[in-house]
Amino acid sequence: MRRFAGCGRKVWNLALNLQQANYAAGGKYISYAAMCKHLTGWRAAPATVWLSDAPVHTQQQALKDLDRAYQNFFAGRADFPTFKKKGRGDSFRYPDAKQFKVDQGNGRIFLPKLGWIRYRNGRTLLGTPRNATVSAAASEWFVSVQTQYEVIEPVPVATDAIGIDLGIVRFATLSDGAFIAPLNSFKKHQQRLAKYQRCMSRKVKFSSNWRKAKAKVTAIHRDIANARNDFLHKTTTTISNNHALVAVEDLEVVNMTRSAQGTVATSGKNVRAKAGLNRSILDQGWGEFRRQLAYKLNWNGGFFMQVPAHHTSQTCPCCGHVDKANRKTQSAFLCTICWYENNADVVGAINVLDRALAQLSQPSTEEGPDTAQIACEVNGAVRPSAAGTHRSDVQEVLYAQ
Repeated sequence: MRRFAGCGRKVWNLALNLQQANYAAGGKYISYAAMCKHLTGWRAAPATVWLSDAPVHTQQQALKDLDRAYQNFFAGRADFPTFKKKGRGDSFRYPDAKQFKVDQGNGRIFLPKLGWIRYRNGRTLLGTPRNATVSAAASEWFVSVQTQYEVIEPVPVATDAIGIDLGIVRFATLSDGAFIAPLNSFKKHQQRLAKYQRCMSRKVKFSSNWRKAKAKVTAIHRDIANARNDFLHKTTTTISNNHALVAVEDLEVVNMTRSAQGTVATSGKNVRAKAGLNRSILDQGWGEFRRQLAYKLNWNGGFFMQVPAHHTSQTCPCCGHVDKANRKTQSAFLCTICWYENNADVVGAINVLDRALAQLSQPSTEEGPDTAQIACEVNGAVRPSAAGTHRSDVQEVLYAQ
């Protein structure tokens, strides 16, 4: 399997190098069909004849992936494709269901040039298999089988709307006052990871002991990622099952985690503190959290919205006054006009929900199923009083499919 993944990586790099050389010479972009002819030559060339040991379909898929990467770059959806390195994202795909067989009863799968391989069933396969992707993660291998089947149009069971404010001290604060504590999976393993990284740095690179130390470091990274993914999946599943409308802040995580090191001439300020803040933000997995919420709400027939994040924790949800002085501390909010008091994260979540509901109440000029098929109705919203210390919203979201 590592050889097959290596062959696909080699084909990707050869094709990318050919595309770059062709562009530098003033040639046009080489399409996937034309690139397949070069693949035939590479598999027969004496220098790369070992490519013929791997299935040709998996290497054709590597060319398709590169072609898709170029199309995404041309459309502005992704950066320019880069060369692949050994040990990073090793995988290969069988694109046709005729090329593999799945025996779920005995927990085994047949792959060309590999034969029958036993595996552990993660879930029951539904529908007709379409393709199979074999990928490596640390020392473990996974096979993902994509299937096709009819899905009944989902009807939302929940009727509640919720706003979510993301943070570090509190991973997610809900507009109803509840909050979810952070997992901080990287922080829990940070010292152990640093220990093995120091051991790895003392070894001769690419030696046998270096590879053993590197395997331990990779295993720790795998544990950190698995714990974070498990936490995010459980959290998003609970939220999506219990709410029909979920609104979050449209945070630019890339901009928020920019380095503060600066340049040689002008060094940055509070570099160490900013580095620690960046680690804490990236440890939460906000981007993955939003991605999972979006598709799980779609599965359940719910609605996911992202609203502008500016001044959400500085705006009073009672009178609408915006002032930096409203937020006395990191967690305390006290309006300087109406004296409304609450936790700053709860205030941010309330404002996020209010902005989402305001967007839904406005007539949209955009065409699409999200705006054309969804109508929201909010009943019995109780606004906070000037002397209140909390806000209680009774909201009902009705969806017209």
